[in-house]
Amino acid sequence: MSVRAGSGSANPWVVLVLVCIAQFMVILDATIVNVALPSIQTDLEMSNANLQWVVNAYALLFGGFLLLGGRAGDLIGRKLVFLVGVVVFTVASLLCGLAQGELWLIVARGVQGLGAALIAPAALSILTTTFKEGADRTKAMGVWAAIAVGGGAVGLVLGGVLTQTLSWPWIFFVNVPVGIAAFVLSLRLVPESKDEHMHRSYDVAGAVTVTGGLLTLVYAIVRSSEAGWGSLEVIGTLAASALLLVGFVLVERRSVEPLVRLSIFAVRTVRGANAVMFVVACGLFAMFFFNTLYLQSVLDYSPLRAGLAFLPFTAGIIIGAGVSQKLIPALGAREVPVIGIALAAAGLLLFLRLTPDGTYLVDLLPGIMLTSIGMGLTFVPVTLIATSGIPDDDAGLASGLFNTSQQIGGALGLAILSTIATSRTTGVIEGLGRRPTEADTAGALVDGFHLAWLGSALFLLGGAVLLLALLRRRDVVAASQGEAAPVVA
Repeated sequence: MSVRAGSGSANPWVVLVLVCIAQFMVILDATIVNVALPSIQTDLEMSNANLQWVVNAYALLFGGFLLLGGRAGDLIGRKLVFLVGVVVFTVASLLCGLAQGELWLIVARGVQGLGAALIAPAALSILTTTFKEGADRTKAMGVWAAIAVGGGAVGLVLGGVLTQTLSWPWIFFVNVPVGIAAFVLSLRLVPESKDEHMHRSYDVAGAVTVTGGLLTLVYAIVRSSEAGWGSLEVIGTLAASALLLVGFVLVERRSVEPLVRLSIFAVRTVRGANAVMFVVACGLFAMFFFNTLYLQSVLDYSPLRAGLAFLPFTAGIIIGAGVSQKLIPALGAREVPVIGIALAAAGLLLFLRLTPDGTYLVDLLPGIMLTSIGMGLTFVPVTLIATSGIPDDDAGLASGLFNTSQQIGGALGLAILSTIATSRTTGVIEGLGRRPTEADTAGALVDGFHLAWLGSALFLLGGAVLLLALLRRRDVVAASQGEAAPVVA
C-alpha cells in the first residue's frame, strides 16, 4: 500500500500548492521561450535550422522520459523523484540563462526537459495519492487543470514581458528562485509515498526500450516539419521507434517485475481517457502556435503585446475549470468534457473569420474565450477519469501515461498541422506567378492558418467522438461521484 498524504500530518492543500508551483514551471517553459526566439537567434547567431531545437530539445526529452519518470516514482518514491526533478530543472534553467552559444543552450534545454519529465508525473501522482476520490480530488484536479492548460498562455505573456523589459536569459533565470523555494518547502511539507511491495529487480530492458522508443518517436515528429513525412530520415526513425515499442511490449509481457504492468490498459477509464487526451492535445497545442504566429507575423504585434493578448485565455481556463467542478457531480464526468470540447471546437472555428487585417477584440478574442472555457471544462473531468479507480501503487504509472498522451499528441498534431499550413501557404504564393508583396505573404499565411485551425477543431471533435465511443456512463462513476472501483474490459 502507498502512504496517503491526507491521512497523515501533511496538509493536502499545502501539498497541492507546492506540486502545482513546480508543474507551473514545467508548463510555463514549454511556451515561454517562443516569443523570445528572435532575440535568442540574434544574440547567439543561430541559424533557423538550429533555432527550432531550442524548443524541440525540451519536447524531445520531456516526451521521451515521461513514462519512465512516472514509474520511477512508484518504485523509489514519488517525493524523491519529484525533488530530483526540481533540482535538475532548476539547475538546467540557470545554465540556459548563462548560455554563451547555441550548443550550450540546446543541451541545457534538453536537460530541462528531462527534469520536467520527472516532475510532471510525480506531481500528478502525488495529488492522486493525497486526495481521495470525491469532491476534494475534483477541486484539486480543477486547480491542476488550470495550471496545466493556463500555464501555456501565461508562458507567452511572461516571455514577452521578460524579453522586452529585461532580456531573454531572464525567461530562464525566473525559474531559479521558484525552483529553490519549491524544493525547500517540498522537502519539509510533502510526504513520501511509493509502491511498498518488494521489488527484486528493476526492468532495465523495459526502461531502455520504452524510453528509446518514445525518444525516437518524438524526434521523428519534430523533424517531420522540416525533413517531410516521406523523407528517409523520418521514415527510418519511425520504423526504429515502432521496433523499440514492440520490443517493449514483448519485454513487459515476460518480465517478472515489469516497468509498466500491461494490465493497466485493461482498465477502460485508462484506455479511454488517454486516447481522448492524445487526440485533444493534437488540436490544442497547435492552437497556441498558430495564434502566436498570426499575432506576430501577420498583425505585427511585439512580443509583449502578443503575450498579453493571451491573458484572457488563462482567465477562460480558470472559469471553465471552476464551472466543471460544479457540473461533474450534476451531469457526469463523461458529459462535461463533451460540452467542453464542443465549445472549444466552436472557438477554433471562429478563427476561420480571421483576415490579414483582422482585429483582436472583434475577430480573435471571442474564439480565445470560447476555446479556453471549453478546455477548462474538458481537462478537469478527463484528468479525473484517467486517474480514477487506479490503485495508489500505480499512481505514477497512470500519471506518466496521461502526461505522455498529452506531449506525444501535442507534438504529433503540431507537426501534422504545420505541414498542412506550410503546404497551403507555399501553394498560394507559388500560384501568384510573381514576387509576392507583403500583403500577398500575409494573405498566404492566413490561408495556411485557416486549414490548421480547421484541423485543430476536427481533432477536438474526434476526441469527443472517442469519449462517447470508449466510455459509458457507468464507467466514470468513480470520477463523477467518488467511487473507487476500476472498470475492466
